[in-house]
Amino acid sequence: MTGLNPPVLRTIDVARATGYSVQHIRDLERLGVIPPGLRSATGYRSFAPIHVHAVRAYRGLAGAAGPVAARRLLPQLLAGSVESAAAAICEVYVGLAQERSDVLYAQDALHAIASEATDLEEDTESDAMTISGLASALGVRPSTLRYWEAEGLAVPERVTALHARSYVPAVVREARIVVALRGAGYGIPAVRDVMNALRRFEGIGGVQQILQGLLDTISSGTVSLLRAGSDLAAVIEAAFRPPQ
Repeated sequence: MTGLNPPVLRTIDVARATGYSVQHIRDLERLGVIPPGLRSATGYRSFAPIHVHAVRAYRGLAGAAGPVAARRLLPQLLAGSVESAAAAICEVYVGLAQERSDVLYAQDALHAIASEATDLEEDTESDAMTISGLASALGVRPSTLRYWEAEGLAVPERVTALHARSYVPAVVREARIVVALRGAGYGIPAVRDVMNALRRFEGIGGVQQILQGLLDTISSGTVSLLRAGSDLAAVIEAAFRPPQ
């Protein structure tokens, strides 16, 4: 895999070239994230330039998909074929693009809700909605609203002796935000975090701030993956190059 007579690198050389610690390089080798180095009779490790590419490729994948996914993905790249390796990397790009699309969808929905916020704030309790009325307006089932209530996402008031639910304008707005986020692909735990942040920041602006932060993270991950492109190519080419 390392070609004919490649330069011999020590663990400290690989660490310096990649910005990682010596222990981190050893851990990546032990986990199979980078190809195994050679061992001398005395047990010392020796590496080649391809190992530097492998570590940098790991760093790029970790920045794009997280360290856990990167530790799983790199050994898969080395164990499959060129086609499967290229497909796996494409899936990382597609995943980032889908995440970005989901966040933009949620942002658009929140902008639409924000444009109505002033009107909602001017409403009174007489404008409260029943669970069936709100479910119809949002295009969801009443049982969905009950589930969201149990999860603390949009909690109505109880206004009669029969404990009928009453959704005042502020809670209606919360329910609309939940619909937007669920439609964007966010799971219940993530939606709960956003709704708690919304209440903490006391406004839709706080949620928009969170979504912008997600976009920044996705952009950073995309750049990280682009930066790792040449290193990933070097690792894949070396893994499937015919023996010299």
